[in-house]
Amino acid sequence: MSEIANTPEPPYYAVIFTSERSDGDNGYGEMAEEMVRLAAAQPGFLGVESAREGVGITVSYWESLEAIHNWKQNERHMIAQQKGMSEWYLRYKTRVCKVERDYGFGRG
Repeated sequence: MSEIANTPEPPYYAVIFTSERSDGDNGYGEMAEEMVRLAAAQPGFLGVESAREGVGITVSYWESLEAIHNWKQNERHMIAQQKGMSEWYLRYKTRVCKVERDYGFGRG
C-alpha cells in the first residue's frame, strides 16, 4: 500500500477512513493486510492508498456506491469493523465521496 492507486477516468467513488489507534497491535497488522487482499477481490474495487503517522488515513476507490455497500457487508470485513471498535481504534471517521475530477504528475 505504498504507492498511488491507478484509478480510471472519473467518475468513481472514494471511501476515506481516518483513524486514531489504541496502544498495541492486537492482531491489527495481520487483519489490515487481509482486508486489503479481500477488498482487492471484491467486484468494483479500484485501488487503495494508506498512510499512518499518528493519524492513519486509508482511501479505497470503488466503481459504484453498490460496490462500497457490498464491501461493507462482507462477513470478514464486518468482523474487522467490530474488532476496530472494541480493540484497535480510539476513534475513527469514514467518509464516502464521489470523485468527479482527478489529475496528477509522475516522473519515471
